[in-house]
Amino acid sequence: MERQYVSRTAFFFFYGFHLVARTYLCSMKYLVVGLGNIGPEYADTRHNIGFMIADELARRAQVSFFNMRLAYYTEFSHKGRTVHLIKPTTYMNLSGKAVNYWMQDLKIPLENVLVLVDELALPFGTVRLKPKGGSAGHNGLKSVEASVGGANYARLRFGIGDNFPRGRQVDYVLSGFDPDEKPDLPGLIDRSIEMVQSFVSVGPELTMTRFNK
Repeated sequence: MERQYVSRTAFFFFYGFHLVARTYLCSMKYLVVGLGNIGPEYADTRHNIGFMIADELARRAQVSFFNMRLAYYTEFSHKGRTVHLIKPTTYMNLSGKAVNYWMQDLKIPLENVLVLVDELALPFGTVRLKPKGGSAGHNGLKSVEASVGGANYARLRFGIGDNFPRGRQVDYVLSGFDPDEKPDLPGLIDRSIEMVQSFVSVGPELTMTRFNK
């Protein structure tokens, strides 16, 4: 009986250690998702700002994307955390399929997911982190919400403004930035990258405190 008791104790000790270790390792992994549409006709459009930020993140980390299941994928380390970076190849309206697949495959919890997205409700020049919330009519976010089972994931909202005539929203988001906006894009993308790095290293609350001004 004593040997059996020790055996059970050892089992629960190592099982508990395994659970703690797995939880810790999961907390050190992040999935960053740049939303956009594949194809040269969509490159550099307002709707593809998520792709543009993801591309610059990869460039600075000196890594390359690989065409994998449902997404272009790469990964890099930042301050001891592993950042898994994807650009869905499903087109915007089915982005959630890619997000859900990579979340499950990499075993990343929803609170460690950050989606990079264009935001009509914010003026150009504004970038905000939001820890959770609705889709606000954005088809990419609608798809993510439906696929992952809720809206409790963070999103980096890159303001593109709503300076378009009534009924021309689709044309507006699928067109390029205005000539007077383009000079400001590099600085705004720089700020977006700082926010992504902050989210990964210190979490959403401190990131919002520092950047959501």
